[in-house]
Amino acid sequence: MFQYLIRRLLIALPVLLGITLINFYIVNLAPGDAVDLMVNPGLTKVDLALKREQLGLNEPLHVRYVHWLGNVVKGDLGNSFADQRPVSQRIGERVGPTLALALTSLILAYLIAIPIGVISATKQYSWVDYGSTVLGLVGISVPSFFLALGAIYFFSLKLNWLPTGGMITIGGAGSGTLSDHLLHLIMPAVVLGLNSAGSVMRYTRSSMLDVLRQDYMRTARSKGLAERLVILKHGLRNAAIPIVTILSFQMTGILGGAIITEQIFQWPGMGRLVLEAISQRDYPVIMGINLLTAVMVVVFNLLTDAVYAVVDPRISYT
Repeated sequence: MFQYLIRRLLIALPVLLGITLINFYIVNLAPGDAVDLMVNPGLTKVDLALKREQLGLNEPLHVRYVHWLGNVVKGDLGNSFADQRPVSQRIGERVGPTLALALTSLILAYLIAIPIGVISATKQYSWVDYGSTVLGLVGISVPSFFLALGAIYFFSLKLNWLPTGGMITIGGAGSGTLSDHLLHLIMPAVVLGLNSAGSVMRYTRSSMLDVLRQDYMRTARSKGLAERLVILKHGLRNAAIPIVTILSFQMTGILGGAIITEQIFQWPGMGRLVLEAISQRDYPVIMGINLLTAVMVVVFNLLTDAVYAVVDPRISYT
């Protein structure tokens, strides 16, 4: 297993290099730069040219990329164009809230989707099956921003149960406590998780239907095992491989969806930071977030491979 993971990491290195190269060129294709957004009537063209030279924006793209990559290898992501703070510091302040939101959303999605998918498969063509199918299609089809706005209107403005946004209650009683954080986390996590829950539910149902038709399921029942034990121990475990397969894809989708969700709920994570960086043409911050996101995707793919061996002992990595 360890040797396999090392090989996968070595394969991932050129992939990460290609991702950074493509991202760097795409980011710099956007019209304008950070200097163009500096609103200061006192600056002359000479001043703007000096500022571009100071930021390294006057060099060719390939030279700038080589400089950036060389600094990354040394562990330096550069400084933000907006406030001259280290990019690693700015991202470090935001990565915790984003991971908390993403992981909570993923856990909620699987806790909701797997039981409903199993019940739907065991009660095929019943009203439960049809109802879960409708719920799954709604979860997949309805955009997260629509769900977010609807949740804010209903649960915050009408019922006044949950805060409209942010991560803590500013100046309120119990501000910054664990319960306060959880209260602010509920709506964005549920909204972000519902889109993933729909597809996980459909995969679970489909995989369970295939397993329920297998001979070993009939053999387990013929031995007198309780139906619940047959479904959970023999059925769900064997149906788990396709469900685990989409785990890394779901996490990638959640990280992408967090950009919109964080903006709507004013959640102080990397999603909001990347939108701010794009509006400011803050190339070092954008590249730093792209690199971190790519690394996180690689890590989650490796974790998925490791989970395979736990779920199915027949799988071995040599």
